[in-house]
Amino acid sequence: MDKLRIVGGHRLSGRVEVSGAKNASLPAMAASLLTDQPLLLDNVPAVWDSSTMRRLLTELGAQVTNDAPHRMEIAVPSVRSFEAPYELVKTMRASVLVLGPLLARHGRARVSLPGGCAIGARPIDLHLKALEKLGATVHIEHGFVDVSTEGLHGAEIYFDNVTVTGTENVLMAACLARGETLLANCAQEPEIVDLAKLLARMGARIEGAGTRTIRVAGVERLQGAEHRVIPDRIEAGTFLVAGAMVGDEIEVAHCQPDHLTALLEKLTEMGVDHQVGDGRVRVEAGARLRAANFRTLPYPGFPTDMQAQLMTLLTQAEGTSLVGETIFENRFMHVAELNRMGAHIRLDGRTAVVKGRTPLSGARVMATDLRASACLVLAGLVAQGQTLVDRVYHLDRGYERIEEKLARLGAEIERLKQ
Repeated sequence: MDKLRIVGGHRLSGRVEVSGAKNASLPAMAASLLTDQPLLLDNVPAVWDSSTMRRLLTELGAQVTNDAPHRMEIAVPSVRSFEAPYELVKTMRASVLVLGPLLARHGRARVSLPGGCAIGARPIDLHLKALEKLGATVHIEHGFVDVSTEGLHGAEIYFDNVTVTGTENVLMAACLARGETLLANCAQEPEIVDLAKLLARMGARIEGAGTRTIRVAGVERLQGAEHRVIPDRIEAGTFLVAGAMVGDEIEVAHCQPDHLTALLEKLTEMGVDHQVGDGRVRVEAGARLRAANFRTLPYPGFPTDMQAQLMTLLTQAEGTSLVGETIFENRFMHVAELNRMGAHIRLDGRTAVVKGRTPLSGARVMATDLRASACLVLAGLVAQGQTLVDRVYHLDRGYERIEEKLARLGAEIERLKQ
């Protein structure tokens, strides 16, 4: 497995461009199953999860071509298979997003149950309950969920808990259901708004995306479309934290600042200087960082995907900070690795107590999930000496060549091939 070698203590400056959002490109790719006409997607990030979704769609019968970097044309004139196999689903839970489109257009889908993962269980029962209300029959056996229908129909659906992939899955299915569907207690993430814009270009009739209530008037068929995926707000946030720690001045370009409001407000509270422009944010390290408390919440609250990165910044702030994790039950596994580097973080249930202004020292550390990988890279940038980050395949799932982007900003970082 590849490793990243980082020598800390280097100041960062310059301009970094944010790639397309992984969490927006995956549902957009899955939406290709809703039509027999080509879907042209631009700004698709070159990350492992995009490659995994491409492999899955190809296995289902899609024809996928690239005429330029980050541009992808997907055509699914017919489906060769209705099954998303375990070998692919186990590496990427977002594979479950093919469930709704396959069911809506073809009347059947068979998807391996994703099971648990490092940061928490994340069951799909909310997806299945909603699809049953739309007229699907659900069978679970031998580790697979098999759904079928003679025809989907509109329904009123209330999600017991806010679920991003559940909202996306059911939204796609409802587009081809007969009649009107009302989805309540929906997730509000920008990635859902982006998916709704794509579906509207394909001919769907959707109102309310980005709010707690979405209305969908079903149509008989959808058509092909062209769509540019939004920038990755989590990648942008990760570079902003890097600049807040060791940046002389960093410009994070090709981003959408309005998607970063919760993070930017917290950086302001901590004493970090930043300026927001059109599609960019400039940031530089504060002379004296201040402690701050936060807890993760569904959008527009503070994103769980930025919790580990901001915690790393808090280790360099004056005072004691409290970090509450309300989304995933196991998303503090990076704490032990940060403590190995000299941090003073104590866990109290689902709250982390971070004692700030602690010098970090380089060490060999192990990434446990995607965002933990990013926080360890950030820790390596500020640590004294050399840090080796193992298992960076987690990082490759959602960050496109992060070591190259950081190196261009002035970091001493390299990938060690295994």
